[in-house]
Amino acid sequence: MGAVEARLAELGLTLPEVVPPLAAYQPAVQSGGYVYTSGQLPMVEGKLPVTGKVGAEVTPEEAKGLARTCALNALAAVKSVTGDLDRIARVVKVVGFVASAADFTGQPGVINGASELLGEVLGDKGVHARSAVGVTVLPLDAPVEVEILVELAP
Repeated sequence: MGAVEARLAELGLTLPEVVPPLAAYQPAVQSGGYVYTSGQLPMVEGKLPVTGKVGAEVTPEEAKGLARTCALNALAAVKSVTGDLDRIARVVKVVGFVASAADFTGQPGVINGASELLGEVLGDKGVHARSAVGVTVLPLDAPVEVEILVELAP
């Protein structure tokens, strides 16, 4: 077990199995010294624990926890192509999508769930640029979707 996975264990977290693609794409792709993940839904054991719009059927607090799950799934996708999360030099960018009720404007707070998890797990290597975007609907009626871009150490 590497240092990153040891840190996950200290936090009481287990790296999940990679969520199988829902369509014609790969969960993560390495290009040169970078790994790009596809959008990760907050799947737990192959299922969405909650569906609906944030600010309507899903509370912002629930959605923040779901964003955390998305980030954990994204780390699993990174490991699937690198074999070792200790190869991460830094998280460069996080993009989070929040299926939002028409009057919901708290997308940044929701995506903090993903950003905070990456910081807890990776320390300074988890500090990143970010976008938090409100959308009408996400695949499978998921409340949140997160993708990450990581740079690998040489």
